[in-house]
Amino acid sequence: MIRILLFLISLELISLAAFAQQHQVAITIDDLPRGGDNGPRDLASLRAMTAKLLDPLRGIPVIGFVNAGRAEALGDSGLQNILKLWLDHGATLGNHTWSHPDLNTVPLADYEADLLRGEPAITQALGARPVYFRHPFLHAGKDDATRRGLEGFLAEHHYRIAPVTLDNSDWMFAAAYAPALMTNPVLAARVRAAYLAYMDSIFAFFEQRGREVVGRDFPQTLLIHASQLNADAMPDLLAMMRRRGYRFVSLDDALKDDAYRLPDEYFGTGGFSWIHRWSKTKGMPPKGEPDEPAWIAEAYRKLRTVQ
Repeated sequence: MIRILLFLISLELISLAAFAQQHQVAITIDDLPRGGDNGPRDLASLRAMTAKLLDPLRGIPVIGFVNAGRAEALGDSGLQNILKLWLDHGATLGNHTWSHPDLNTVPLADYEADLLRGEPAITQALGARPVYFRHPFLHAGKDDATRRGLEGFLAEHHYRIAPVTLDNSDWMFAAAYAPALMTNPVLAARVRAAYLAYMDSIFAFFEQRGREVVGRDFPQTLLIHASQLNADAMPDLLAMMRRRGYRFVSLDDALKDDAYRLPDEYFGTGGFSWIHRWSKTKGMPPKGEPDEPAWIAEAYRKLRTVQ
């Protein structure tokens, strides 16, 4: 009887392990060389933050999306210095526009010009034109004409849209974390711990919601930002993903899954996960991901007020 029980337990463990290995995620990082916080942007500080962010990611497929205009103070050589760090760590690069404009408020023609203005620095670093484009704020078109106009422009310029399924508010935590590091280490540790718990809840939500919308597990695409918080928390973030059974894949490989060809008819001012876009197209009742803790939202609001 004991042998039978042990056999059944072993079968259950094997089954759970096999289920866990079904998870895949592509890591994408926005706002290069630095975004989501107001930390220092001199070359030495950016190099230190970038190296700390990327060192744990060696051997893991990563794509960074560049806002070249946010590095004007570095000059062309300084920006290329930072982008070379990404490439030396095995990452690739995509276009996130020059200045991170909001498609909800900027005329489409101006937005397209800003997008093209961001391209040369990335091309110089890569030795080839970037393949992927990521919408700032995930705003893809406030009306049908804007959305279709931008999609036509991207196709004409041979860009692929980089969707996001694991959307989150890491930038709120990052904005609170950076100043706390300098003045209140206890608060900084609290922000970091809250961030890790929050990200775990984001993964749990979108895993379940993805199954509801798509009907099965599929490779997720994670959006985070190039911030000091993510640099400091990266080993723990990766440990959380591995604990949840994830293996890391490239954006190219993730987008081969048929889930990313589901109908997406959404247009509007919202910027959110493609899982929500698919669910809206299907006419499913909405479900929102977990909010950041109220004290983080309040800290972020106060920071914005001061700025």
